[in-house]
Order: sequence, then C-alpha cells, then structure tokens
Amino acid sequence: MASEARRIFHLSDIHFGLENNRALDWVKQEIEEKRPDAVAITGDLTMRARHREFKAATHWINSLTAPVTVEVGNHDMPYFNPIERFFSPYKRFRGMAEKVEKELDLGSLAVVPLKTAVRAQPRLNWSKGWVTDAALEKCLAAIDSLPDGTQALVAVHHPLREVGTEGTALTKNGDKALRALAKRPVAAVLSGHVHDAFDILESTTDGPVRMIGAGTLSKRTRSTPPSFNEIDWDGETLTVRVRNLEDIDTRAMQIDDVPEDAMPPRGPADPVAPVRQVPRVDPPVH
Repeated sequence: MASEARRIFHLSDIHFGLENNRALDWVKQEIEEKRPDAVAITGDLTMRARHREFKAATHWINSLTAPVTVEVGNHDMPYFNPIERFFSPYKRFRGMAEKVEKELDLGSLAVVPLKTAVRAQPRLNWSKGWVTDAALEKCLAAIDSLPDGTQALVAVHHPLREVGTEGTALTKNGDKALRALAKRPVAAVLSGHVHDAFDILESTTDGPVRMIGAGTLSKRTRSTPPSFNEIDWDGETLTVRVRNLEDIDTRAMQIDDVPEDAMPPRGPADPVAPVRQVPRVDPPVH
C-alpha cells in the first residue's frame, strides 16, 4: 500500500539547557533531507523550564520543515514559579502553542496526544506520570472519532506501563490507559522520559499494546548515545529504526524493558545500565 506509506520522526527529551547541539544539527538535517510526514516530540523540551530554554526550544522546533506535534514533559512544567505552575503551566509554550498536544492526520494513520505530565500529584515525586480521567477520556474520544480504518499513534511523555511493586509504579493509571487503548485501533504508544529507546509489546487483560520509546537528544544520556526513532508505516505495519550518532545497530540501542525508576540519573550509582554523562548541577526533583 505505497499510497499509504508514511514516515514519522519520533524525538524526545531534547532538554534545552543541556542540549546536544551536534545531535540537533544532525536531526534537523535529516528532517530537511528525508522530509518525514510528521515529527512527534514526546516531551521534556527543556531542562528547568526556564524562559531562555523555552526560547531556544521554540526557535529550533519552529524551524523544522515538517508538521510537528509536541507533548509536555515533567521538565517543561515551571520549577521555580509555583503560581505559574498551577495557574498557567503552558504559558512558556506560547511561541509554539499551535503544536502542543496537536492531533496530526496522516491518512490511514493519526497521531493522538495523551497528557501524562501534571501540575501536582498526591505523592512526593512529581516527575513521574499520571493519566487523569479527563486526559484519558479526551484521548479516547479523539481515537473514537477517527475514520474507519485509521490507526492511532498515541503520543505521551511517560511510558504508560506500571513496573515493579505497588507504590513504586512509573505512571499512575497507566494500566487503565493501556487496557482502554487495547480495545481501540492503536498501532503504538510513543513515549520518552527514560532516555533510552525501547520497542515492546505489553500484554493487558484486553489485548496487547505496542509501546515505542525514544532516546534523548541531550547531554543527559543513560546507556545509549543521543538518538531518535525513524518510524515507517506502510498502511498496515509500523517499522521502527533507532537512529543514533554512533551508528549502533537498532537492536543494540533498545533496552529490554522500561526501567522501574525512569528519572534521568542523578549519580553514577543510579539504576539502568552504565551512566554515560550526568550534569554537575541538577534541577530539584519536585
């Protein structure tokens, strides 16, 4: 089904403030040369949600020569201004407001957003994901309104899967969201946050859901170098290729599972593979 062929570049965790300019120049050139049908950026555009970081992110994203949709990551919520965080958390996105949580129509494929970064949570670690009932209902309504035969790529920041023991799960209500998505024509869930790529099939009581995670384009790498996902759709099947600066084979770039603690590492002893580079100064966790 050549007429339905589509190519999506899946980027995540650019972290302007600690961005990797070599990686960004490379990705921008790839977009200009390959002209993907869409670019999905699954959150954490900035490091500390500072105005200068958003200015740099806005300039770079608006310069891309492809339709773009942007998810909000936990690092994109104001850290140092609680009033703005609670009453106007998206204010600093104003230069690219039309791209935030934007649905993209790609023919037999559509990108549909699902928000997982929230202003506050009834737990200490606000960096983790939370799927509210309102956010899930909005996403499901968008999927249900797609034309017959259209598959959805659901774009989130945090991986939806709950990992580990109860109380240490990554995303609250993630299992609930996955079960609901399993009942619908969802080709995959695209996410970021963990700074390493993965492509897994998650089983639920209502069927399987494919979960595709992108790495980082920042200096805050974990076990793999800066990368993005090149996703091809032939009208029936998604094919994912992890593109990276060191030409490592895709399979070698993909971690086997979503880490239990998916926060970027704070020190060499932090979990998940050998840590490659950790900034000397980190923002607060909350």
